[in-house]
Amino acid sequence: MLKYVGIRLAQIVFTFFVFITLIFFLLNAQPGSFVGQFIDPNMTAEQRQAIAASMGLDKPVHEQYFIYLRNFFSGNLGISFSHYPRSVVDIILERAPRTLILFLSSTTLAFTIGFSLGKILAWRRGKITEYVATIGGVTLYTIFLPWFGLMMIWFFAFILGWFPIGKFLDPVLWRSAPLNSEIIFGQMLTTASAIIVLLFALYLISRRLDTTRRKPVQWIGTAVVLAGALVIWVPLPQAPFALDILHHLILPIITLATVSFAGSMLLTRNSMLETLREDYIMAARAKGLSDRVVRDKHAARNAMLPVVTSFVFSLALAIDGGVITETIFSWPGMGLTLIGAVTQKDIPLAIGALMFGGTLALSAHLVADILYAYLDPRIRYT
Repeated sequence: MLKYVGIRLAQIVFTFFVFITLIFFLLNAQPGSFVGQFIDPNMTAEQRQAIAASMGLDKPVHEQYFIYLRNFFSGNLGISFSHYPRSVVDIILERAPRTLILFLSSTTLAFTIGFSLGKILAWRRGKITEYVATIGGVTLYTIFLPWFGLMMIWFFAFILGWFPIGKFLDPVLWRSAPLNSEIIFGQMLTTASAIIVLLFALYLISRRLDTTRRKPVQWIGTAVVLAGALVIWVPLPQAPFALDILHHLILPIITLATVSFAGSMLLTRNSMLETLREDYIMAARAKGLSDRVVRDKHAARNAMLPVVTSFVFSLALAIDGGVITETIFSWPGMGLTLIGAVTQKDIPLAIGALMFGGTLALSAHLVADILYAYLDPRIRYT
């Protein structure tokens, strides 16, 4: 297994190098430049050349490429033209967590709902609920996301007024904030990470208990962890501002989960239908095991393989969907950053944003391979 992981890491490094090379030359092949777009046309040629030199745009493209590689290996991705004098790394560190938390939350929710419904539909094949859910799932899976997002904003934010229309926070409320929004958001991410670690540890501990005690321990432990987080946060002065960020998060998460869960549901249903024909399912039923045990412990686990792969890849491709979703909801994440950088010909920032998405995609392939070996004992890497 370790040998396989080492080989895959070497392949990922090579692929990442090729990816960086391609996006650098493709972005630099765009007509025009940042200098020509924003500089006063009354400037002299010498003034234009001086500004281009200060941005490193006066050299041939191949020289810029080698300079970029040298800076990249030293951890320097350059200075953003459109956010001068901020560095690209600083902007990515600010925007990436917003994209990750939005798409990680929505994708996890969609996967949970879709997998749970998909295995139930496959188990109850031929019932009216299967036909209704399948038709509804196909409709949601093929719906035009920009239109659906705008309709969700129009109905839930504009008509009902339940949620903010867009943005990351309420600027009027944040005038009296005790801390910067990035600090409070970082504290929220730290709390969320601690909750996930504790819940995962609780799950591992509960797996050692017998089936009669496992579920009560999981439910009680989850309630204690969440209650502990509330006890810590409620007295804090930044609690109302953290609640404002969560309020802005809810509608984009619901919109993305509503569109995305159908794909997981249909994939789980099809995978479950194939699994239910296997001989070991018949053997499990012959042993007298309950329908729930046969469905969840035997059929569902093996049906998870393609679903988990789809889940991991959907997380990795978050920035692709983010270009549309973050534009609709005016969510200042990596997707909105990428489209702004490309529009304004901010080459360093555009390369950094694409590099972020490429890193997620390549990492997802490795994670998917490792998860395959964990979920299916028949798979072994040498």
